[in-house]
Amino acid sequence: MAVVLAGAVVVAMPRHRQEPSSQLPAASVQERVQRYSAALREDAAYRPPSDDERRTFVDALATLSAGRPDDVPLAVGPLRELGMSVEQGTDDQTGRNYVIVASEPNAERGWGLYMIDLTRPARVALQVPHPANDLHTGEIGLELFRKVPGSVLAVSGTHRAVANGAGDAAHRVDSMFHALAVEHSERGLPQVQLHGFGDDSLSSADAVISPGAGAAESAHRRIADGLDRSLRICRAWARDCGELEGRRNKQGGVAAGHGVTFVHLEASRTVRDDPATWQKIVNVTADALTDA
Repeated sequence: MAVVLAGAVVVAMPRHRQEPSSQLPAASVQERVQRYSAALREDAAYRPPSDDERRTFVDALATLSAGRPDDVPLAVGPLRELGMSVEQGTDDQTGRNYVIVASEPNAERGWGLYMIDLTRPARVALQVPHPANDLHTGEIGLELFRKVPGSVLAVSGTHRAVANGAGDAAHRVDSMFHALAVEHSERGLPQVQLHGFGDDSLSSADAVISPGAGAAESAHRRIADGLDRSLRICRAWARDCGELEGRRNKQGGVAAGHGVTFVHLEASRTVRDDPATWQKIVNVTADALTDA
């Protein structure tokens, strides 16, 4: 009876003022990101969003990213029409309020999981384009989100091989993931995109720091210098780092076109398998972003 009554209340409310779902327990956030990433399959029935769907999504995320919690209900209706859930919570580690917008894993509209800090306007964009393939990058992104107030965390909703490569968010321009990155570049938000590589792909390095299609800035140098104390770092602006430099990355290309900081960060499998080690990447990167 209570469920029916609760549903009736939501239906009776004006569409533009729908309330988000009941709060997500803070302790479950990390598990939520892990489960979401692990669930993504390469045989899912994925379709890219249309131009109108991308526009609706970006407008709704802009509302959520303004740092005004009272405006959250304005975004709920449009996002639910896109097949996405909207949940609010308070992070037990930081005490900051957040909202999570997510599609269902492996749904045709598998358009991602997005976490927004509600305590202040967005100032940093964190991107995880290959959560199912580059293991633990979703967890690293979440920890970086916790370290940098005003962050927006974008986790792609697809396996990179889905639909003959249509789900490779780092190299496609027709996704929600890319549409949001474009909006962030237009607003001048610095961006960090997290990737992973196999140890044998570049045995001389534990991590690769690159500006993608842009030029190296102080933030790139600070991250590389800070990690040099404990990891072997390949600086893409100083030497060849193989195919791990992200020069053709679509989000990095847009950021370079707008003169926006874009950090393409690759971590080896050994580093990503050890939370104590990748936490060093989180700490150093957070310091560089906070002081930027």
